[in-house]
Amino acid sequence: MIIKAPKGTDDITAQNSYIWQFMENKAQNLFENSNYKEIRTPIFESTELFHRGVGNSTDIVNKEMYTFIQKERSLTLRPENTAGVVRAYIENGMHRLPSPLKLWYKGPMFRYERPQGGRKRQFHQIGVELFGIQEAIADAEVIKLAMEYLNELNISGLSLEINNIGCPECRNDFRDKIRKIVQPGLNMFCTDCKIRYTKNPLRMLDCKNETCKELLDTDELKQIINSDYICNECSNHFDNLKNYLNILDIEYIINKKLVRGLDYYTKTVFEITGNNLGAQNAVCGGGRYDGLVEMLGGKYTPAVGWAMGMERLMAIMPTPESNKIKAFVVSNDINKALKLVFKLRSNGVSTDFDLLNKKFVKQLDKASKLKADYAVILGQNEINSGTITVKNLKTSSQQTIVEDKILDIINETTT
Repeated sequence: MIIKAPKGTDDITAQNSYIWQFMENKAQNLFENSNYKEIRTPIFESTELFHRGVGNSTDIVNKEMYTFIQKERSLTLRPENTAGVVRAYIENGMHRLPSPLKLWYKGPMFRYERPQGGRKRQFHQIGVELFGIQEAIADAEVIKLAMEYLNELNISGLSLEINNIGCPECRNDFRDKIRKIVQPGLNMFCTDCKIRYTKNPLRMLDCKNETCKELLDTDELKQIINSDYICNECSNHFDNLKNYLNILDIEYIINKKLVRGLDYYTKTVFEITGNNLGAQNAVCGGGRYDGLVEMLGGKYTPAVGWAMGMERLMAIMPTPESNKIKAFVVSNDINKALKLVFKLRSNGVSTDFDLLNKKFVKQLDKASKLKADYAVILGQNEINSGTITVKNLKTSSQQTIVEDKILDIINETTT
């Protein structure tokens, strides 16, 4: 019996790993150019971290986490990475570093949910976190960074939705009003929404259940949602964010029902959605989480960030050109071929050769199948005369040169 990968997981094979490398390299170049430094946190953390950080009213904590007991300690495979980054920020004393502190990450996350297009049980995220800036200029920067990254991946047809869900102080009255409106028909809502009603009624607005959507589609609730319930400080913060987005020529839609699925968000929340992903169409989600550092035991620190699912990005981005080798050495003298191969590699030329030392015709055929730019031919005539024949596999032109000139020919043709 063949053992297969667990449901909801995929192998990243040699045939498509170049796509992942393309995405990761684009992220690294863009983020480092913006002074964001990479952080790598453990794949598993204390379960308490996610209960306190992500929130007990979320689907993630209630039913999606992979949790196990090791020597009487509860550990959980990370379902998202913001809580882990904040834990690392506190534990490693990063608050003592100059503000703002700009971080980015990439890596696997784990959630037990029904696998579907762009959603796996082991999935991968790229994200950024910015600590230490209260003003909306930080929100605008991370949103702009997200848009630039998506542009680097040549993804089009995107829409940015923004909202301000207020601070803990001005949200309380809004929560009470939602509870009052939905309470008479609460028994008709889904089980999850009944839990949200008690713990965080704002998250009822984010429910994907069609029945719940219909129950929430009332004039009274629309009036409450569209009212300016947030305080002056939060309202000014939102106005400033919109102003910065306008300055950066970033188009946006204000979605008053946007609340995001995690409890730690405050003030700014946003999503970037794609037009060809179906119902699960969000490719980036984020917002401000000013209270999370303090909630997890650190000093009060304003923060804002976002995360993108790499599998979802791959579903809508054009497939990049695969990596290929520059030169393929063709020879029946394995010793001379081996020496030449490593000479080229040591000078930065990606090179391969036939380890099985097959016939010339088959070696040339393999060079073509690998889409090498050049076949570097070391036949008996070349060996006797101390020369090399370089064949351009794109144009079929070739020239015979002395061995010392090979790097000049390849580099000259490349440029």
